[in-house]
Amino acid sequence: MSRLPISLVVITYNEAGNIARCLDSVPFAAEKLIIDSGSTDGTVAIAEACGARVVHQNWLGFGPQRNVGSTQAAHDWILVLDADEFLSEELIEECNRKLPAIVASGLAAVWFRRTTWYMGAPMRWYRPLRGERKARLYHRARARWSDARVHETLLFDGESQLLDAPFNHRNNPTLVHKQLKVLRYAELKALDWNEKRKPVAMWLAPLVFASSFFKDYVLRLGFMDGWRGFVLSQMAADYAIYKRMRYYEMQRDPQTIGEARDQLVKHQLER
Repeated sequence: MSRLPISLVVITYNEAGNIARCLDSVPFAAEKLIIDSGSTDGTVAIAEACGARVVHQNWLGFGPQRNVGSTQAAHDWILVLDADEFLSEELIEECNRKLPAIVASGLAAVWFRRTTWYMGAPMRWYRPLRGERKARLYHRARARWSDARVHETLLFDGESQLLDAPFNHRNNPTLVHKQLKVLRYAELKALDWNEKRKPVAMWLAPLVFASSFFKDYVLRLGFMDGWRGFVLSQMAADYAIYKRMRYYEMQRDPQTIGEARDQLVKHQLER
């Protein structure tokens, strides 16, 4: 396959178990760039062995970290993947056919469909993890990432295109990984809310939990995926309520911000 003027950009922190699969799944990218925030598990060495260029950047949050990658890339067209994501053979073939015309076009971004594997198998019905659309290929002069610490989005006003074949996401190999991620993501979201002085409405907490579970288990068809769908719906509801409780705690006792950060760093959940 011929190389295209595209930079694959992946942000990493201790992703030794995933990074090779991710990088090797994009054979058409002329550049593979890692933005690493201090990995200690061999991620950097593995990435370099796979032909990637590694740039160290202290952790800024997901949105700002991705924007650093945009400025460091050698090419204007940028493909973003997380380390636990990788392209399917079908998507590689589709990219080989369609990307030459796309990189020569005036498009701002390209959408991909993501299939998530959970507990050893792909989700079949649960809507957030089956065929969800993700804007992952973009021209850096026509799009940028939001500055959110977590749950960042690609911002663009121009035209876009959707590819058909999926890319894969190996989501949280164990529930332990998922719970640790919930702690970190909730902390980042609560910090964003704290900076914006978002009002606290703890009286809504019971409704938030119930409505979140109902949305995921019933409206998003989690029940169709059996007990895996139940587990995902329960954990989504737990996350929805926990990040609000943590934000309430930050406002009641601001010194817990530093104390919590120390604990996250101690357990390698924060950079």
